Amino acid sequence: MARKKRTPEVTVPTNETKERVQYQDAFQQTVNKRVEEVGKTFEGKGKTFLYAVAAAAVLLVLIGIFYLWNRSSDAKAQAALGKAIETSQAVVTDSPLPAGTTIKTFKTEKERAEASVAEFQTVADKFGGSVGEKAKYFVAVNKLSLDRAAATTELENLSKSNNEIGNLSKFALAQVKAGDGKADEAVALYQQLAADSNPVIAKDTINFELAKLLEKQGKKDEAVNLYFAIAKAASEAKDADGKPVPLSSTARDAKAKVEELAPDKAKEIVEPAPESPFGGGGGGNLPLGIQ
Repeated sequence: MARKKRTPEVTVPTNETKERVQYQDAFQQTVNKRVEEVGKTFEGKGKTFLYAVAAAAVLLVLIGIFYLWNRSSDAKAQAALGKAIETSQAVVTDSPLPAGTTIKTFKTEKERAEASVAEFQTVADKFGGSVGEKAKYFVAVNKLSLDRAAATTELENLSKSNNEIGNLSKFALAQVKAGDGKADEAVALYQQLAADSNPVIAKDTINFELAKLLEKQGKKDEAVNLYFAIAKAASEAKDADGKPVPLSSTARDAKAKVEELAPDKAKEIVEPAPESPFGGGGGGNLPLGIQ
């Protein structure tokens, strides 16, 4: 299996070592953003999560998936996978489209999921290899809204692999377990991901999801410690030029949680002052004519 390519131009702060700069490739950057959006969308939805988690898991890797092995598979396999991904993201509507529109549509989420599963399964059967493994992942996440038990079993099998798809499957499986009320199992999965030296999902995101579960279990101190670690490290992070990095969405949410659960401890988290667009730091007078 080919290694992921890193693009040194993109830098993201890490919460593991103060002022340490860690590089992420485009895949990780996209996935991290998608996970944060998905988590906010389904937080507090209860049973709604069970029916929407398939879409959430697909969004998790949709745009960045080709960065995993973008040069390890032949063009036909990648094209087939791309076509199946397009189907999984087709518009769901029962309204007529404007004349001349050629985009694929489905009348219901169920119809789209069924078509997606069929296409991804065809890709997995025909090509195998790394593309086939990705296709199997998409089969599982799209199948969650059709046959949850079978999809969960497939995710469990995929999560045993020690690679990117294995990590993504484990994260999706943790979400499913949490949605099913199996908090202990979900916590164990998140802890495994957090202990991984090179997870696909950002550790801040993993730890934030873990902290939310611990909080729900009444383990307030453990949850606060995780929230604090995320926010504190982010507040002290520097970019490649040594300048403060604005807090990410996850870090801001973590800080808000510390402020809610442990106000005194939250005082230790100091956000970096915004840098003036005119240079010279965040202070100073504005140029003449700008009020």
